[in-house]
Amino acid sequence: MSGLVSIEVHQEPSYRVHVGVGALGAAAAFVGSRNAAIVTDARVRALHVGRLGLAAPVVEVPRGEDAKDFATLERVLDAFAHHGLDRSSVVVALGGGAIGDLAGLAASLYMRGIAFVQCPTTLLAQVDASVGGKTAVNLRAGKNLAGAFHPPSAVFADAGVLATLDPDDFLSGLGEVVKSALLDGEEFTAWLEGHAQALLRRDADAVAHVVERCVRLKARLVERDPREHGERKVLNLGHTFAHAIEQATGFGRVPHGVAVGVGVALALRAGENVVLAQRVERLLASLGLVPTLSELRRRIPSGLDGRSLVAAMRLDKKGASGRPRFVVLDAPGAVRWDVELSDERVQRTLA
Repeated sequence: MSGLVSIEVHQEPSYRVHVGVGALGAAAAFVGSRNAAIVTDARVRALHVGRLGLAAPVVEVPRGEDAKDFATLERVLDAFAHHGLDRSSVVVALGGGAIGDLAGLAASLYMRGIAFVQCPTTLLAQVDASVGGKTAVNLRAGKNLAGAFHPPSAVFADAGVLATLDPDDFLSGLGEVVKSALLDGEEFTAWLEGHAQALLRRDADAVAHVVERCVRLKARLVERDPREHGERKVLNLGHTFAHAIEQATGFGRVPHGVAVGVGVALALRAGENVVLAQRVERLLASLGLVPTLSELRRRIPSGLDGRSLVAAMRLDKKGASGRPRFVVLDAPGAVRWDVELSDERVQRTLA
């Protein structure tokens, strides 16, 4: 694995995240002679299955959030049985965050839990979704409401595959990068402001830097709070608003990272940190993301009224007793979680 950065995540059990160009080529050696199945979608299959170098059956699923339902989950589990996977086998999740969520949950359920490997092919999945062991599918009532913690055995984040991303998919990943930079602190936030154009050009060094920084941040938080009982909740900055946006508009209509970017700005305004909110809105705009809810409403005129968003929040899995809980940022790196905001303040934020 020469040339790759290897970051250890001390969950139970521990695993390594391998970051760098060519990382996918190292997955075959990790899987070795074990029986395996690759879960992916048609587009990623055509682009990247060959990079794995694995002689394993492919289980093809729909692209994006359309894959995250019980019908697809059942079909994937049946495919595992059809291909003869057993308790020593490995599931390889090749794709974006939705593929990782689905394949990881299937691996957690099959024979009461088998190993799986994350091979994220989107920026969003590389900087966030592939690390930490969260797996889930959606319910009609809300996003990611049916899931399990099932950490991967390894993660292979190949920066080389990001050149094949559609512009919208790449931009979606930058929404999670903004969130991570704010959680990390002023230095990373200022770096991101100064390198926005380099990231939009997909400069290899700039992209590699943000992937490594985001993975290191998430690894630290996951190690200290593997089951999200406390500090790890800060990773949900903006997500209460974002998940409501995704549900209210229909899963998949607003890309997750775009919703997260808007959600972060809304969370700052809900926390009455107007100066930082304005700074973040400028950063989002410089990265080509939607900076405000009003701008998102101009682009998607239905489903984003305040009443619909508040109703979606009440079923957010991070809430308690039907009331959402929020992550509030006082300054870059200074964050509070499990904050209950008044209905009046939330409604004012969504007006």
